[in-house]
Amino acid sequence: MTTPSVNCDFSPMKRIIKEDLHQMTERLQQLLRTLDDENDCLLGEFEKIKKNFFHIESSAATFYLNCYLSPYIERYMDLSLCIKTLSERRHGALIAVERNDSIESLLQPGIMIGAPITHSLLESIFYPGSPLHDGAILIRSNQIVSAKNILPLTTTRGNDRITGTRHRAAVGLSELTDAIVLVVSEETGKASFANKGQLYPVITP
Repeated sequence: MTTPSVNCDFSPMKRIIKEDLHQMTERLQQLLRTLDDENDCLLGEFEKIKKNFFHIESSAATFYLNCYLSPYIERYMDLSLCIKTLSERRHGALIAVERNDSIESLLQPGIMIGAPITHSLLESIFYPGSPLHDGAILIRSNQIVSAKNILPLTTTRGNDRITGTRHRAAVGLSELTDAIVLVVSEETGKASFANKGQLYPVITP
C-alpha cells in the first residue's frame, strides 16, 4: 500500500509554538533576575512553567496526531471527540489505528465488529462494565474492525517506567508497526498516543 500524502499546513502551529516558547523564555529570564532576592520562593513559578511547557507539547502532539490520522480515516474527528469524552469521564481506552503495516498478525484477536466509525459506538464499547471494554479496538480505514484485541507489550529497555498495561500495549504495537495507538488512562483520564515506540500527551478538541 502506498503512503497517502499528509496535507497539513504546519506554519500556523509553528507560529503558535514559537510565540508560546518566546513567552516562556521571557518568564525564565524574569526568574533569573529575581534569584538574588532571598525572600522569593520560586517553586510556584517552576510549577507554572512546567504546566505551560506541557500545554505546548500536548497542543503540538494533538496537531500532529490529526495529521497522522487524516489520510487514513475520513471521520478522524469522531475519534478525537471520543477520546475527549472518554478522557473527561476517565473511561480507560485503547484504540489501534492501522496505517500501512498490517497489524492483525500481531494481535490476539477479539470480537469482530465490522461497523463504521462513530464516536457514540466507540464510547459505548469502552463504557465500564461493557463486555467489550477490555482490550483494544482495531480500526482500519473507516471501519471499527474488532474489539477486545490483545496487543503485544513493549519489552524495550527504558520503557520499563511506562506503567499500566494499556500504555505498555500502545507502545509495544507502535514499536513493531507504523500504527497509531491511542490510549486513555482509567486512573488519571489523561489521553496520549503512541507512535514509533514513543508516547505523546494530547489535548483533545
